[in-house]
Amino acid sequence: MASYTEHFCQMDDGINIYYRDYGDPGTGKTPVICIPGLTRSSLGFDNLASALCADRRVICPDLRGRGKSDYDPDFQNYKPGQYVKDVVAVLKDAGIDRVVVIGTSLGGIVTMVGAAMFDGLWAGAIINDIGPVIESAGLDRIGFYTGKTRPPEDWDDAVALCKKSSGAAYPDYSDEEWLHFAQCAYATDGDGNPVDNYDPNISKTFSSGGGGDMWPLYEKLMDIPVTVIWGDISDILSKDIANQMVTRHPNAELIAVHNVGHAPNLDEPESRAGIQRLLEKVDP
Repeated sequence: MASYTEHFCQMDDGINIYYRDYGDPGTGKTPVICIPGLTRSSLGFDNLASALCADRRVICPDLRGRGKSDYDPDFQNYKPGQYVKDVVAVLKDAGIDRVVVIGTSLGGIVTMVGAAMFDGLWAGAIINDIGPVIESAGLDRIGFYTGKTRPPEDWDDAVALCKKSSGAAYPDYSDEEWLHFAQCAYATDGDGNPVDNYDPNISKTFSSGGGGDMWPLYEKLMDIPVTVIWGDISDILSKDIANQMVTRHPNAELIAVHNVGHAPNLDEPESRAGIQRLLEKVDP
């Protein structure tokens, strides 16, 4: 894996937001920021960031309440609008004013909200397995386990817990891939054991009813190139909505990842190829 530097950015409310900084700031190419899903952290983007940073800078933050970022004593701040403000502060701290954004799940919602809140922030967007309409079955599944699972006893147990919550989404995963999945889902303590990596209070602002109609937010992305990555057995993003996201947009591409649910890990060959094509649109 590529090396990176670690930074903390302090918000006006005192919360410290952690981020990893990969690559050379002087490449001249548009930087990338990777925004994780609901219970995930920057750990899940290490493979992708290590590949992309060969010729551009890559920023990977932990949203507040996740990873090495501070947990917020007020759970009501766990919401997309606040996450956007955190991301913008991280970019300012890093000296960046325009980026390509890669948003997985909640990160995709943050992408859409960010486009509405800060015009010109995104140079391009890769939205991973989320859309303006979210399937209720997937939301119910996520709501069932978020903030409610017990801590793992060891890495074998961590893998078992991951399989229980997400096994249907990755029917072709090998034992090695499941271990990597667990290593991205959990942090590691000083003794090398897995520990929970997010504040269980994030579940208090999670609604199984979804975000409603977010098409007006998605339409804020119409002036930049967009790539939609869709796991073709996803219970969060339907085939119909994924197709609509592309047909309604003047410069969008749909990448279907076969026999993967929510959400593709972005190590898949088709995902990497789609990401590269988007980056080439931004930096011809």
